[in-house]
Amino acid sequence: MLRAELMFGRTLRDRGLVSEAAFARFLAEEVTPRFPDGLTVIDSKGQWRNPATGGLLREPGKLLLIIFADDPAKRAALTAVAEAYKHRFRQQSVLIALQPACVSF
Repeated sequence: MLRAELMFGRTLRDRGLVSEAAFARFLAEEVTPRFPDGLTVIDSKGQWRNPATGGLLREPGKLLLIIFADDPAKRAALTAVAEAYKHRFRQQSVLIALQPACVSF
């Protein structure tokens, strides 16, 4: 199995934050259809350096955890989720981290 962590920043350019309702809609429309077996969302606080400006940005975020059997279609689905978030909320990036996981249910 694989454990995927996706880190979503919530700061919108000149428009506040991605709201809880907007993030819930994103989960329902983009994530759950691709990963219907389950997921976990954790509120987070993060920071990153903007490569274009060199400035440090601190912002609230969402950490999405998904465990799934490794297959190319699911890996592609992770990329599709990240691209959908960037497009919908005009974000520069979404971090995806993958690691092997030994799990039991």
